[in-house]
Parts: sequence; structure tokens; C-alpha cells
Amino acid sequence: MVKKIVAKDTPLAELTLRKYEKPGADSRRDLIRKLCLSIGLLQPGDSRDSIVDIFHVLLDAKEALDSDHVQEMVISYRKKNKLALHGIAQSNIRRQLRRMRELFLVEKKNNLYRITENESLEMIFQEKIKNFYLSSILNRVEEYFKALK
Repeated sequence: MVKKIVAKDTPLAELTLRKYEKPGADSRRDLIRKLCLSIGLLQPGDSRDSIVDIFHVLLDAKEALDSDHVQEMVISYRKKNKLALHGIAQSNIRRQLRRMRELFLVEKKNNLYRITENESLEMIFQEKIKNFYLSSILNRVEEYFKALK
């Protein structure tokens, strides 16, 4: 029997985008949740939504935070708002921070995390995600379309 070797096609970059209703008079947490859903950080129907609170903590932070402090603040926030304490393990906090770093929303310097360059989310989206990340993905997809003339 000949053993088949399956090549893994791992993407160099990946971006999920979803369109929802226009933002309304939702709470800040709900707006952050919809943003996380819109950019693929959270999947529809996910009950483990700690990434929303991690993002929330970083947005409200006045200074860069280490992952332990992020974890403490997320636990405190979730208890205060009577939310289940799912997804709050240190390993998950670091994994979610890494995912936000991969989308250029968060940066890490000296083991401290903050919103990238303390910039507005609108500016981060425009400069980092839309003009750089999305553009490079679209250009590569276009190359595949052209290659199949």
C-alpha cells in the first residue's frame, strides 16, 4: 500500500469579515462583541467570549498591561457583570492577545500589551488592516485569478 502524503496549505495571512447591522445604542461591551464578530476574532454562537472582555480591558487601560494584569481585570469585569468565568485561564488570555496582535490591534513590548501605538481603532483599521493587511490578501487572490486565465 502506498502511503499518501497530503500537503498542508497553510495561509500566510487570513482575515474573516462579516457584515452586521449598523451600530446602534448598544452597550460598549456589545459594540466590542460585534466588532470581534465582524473581524473573525469571535465566531457566531461562541459562548466563550473572553476575547471581548480582553479587548475591552485593553481599550479602557491607560497604560500597557502584562498578561497577568489583563487576566485579573478580565476576571474582575466578568464577575462584576455576572458573566460566566469561561476562557479566563492564563494560556487562553495569552492566545487571545496573540490573535489580536496578528490583526495589528494590539502590540507587545517588554511583555506588556496595549492597543497598537495607543492609536484610535479607526486609524488602526484604516492603516494596518484595510490598507496593508486586506490589500495584500486581495492582491494575492487577484494573482490566483490572473494565473487561471
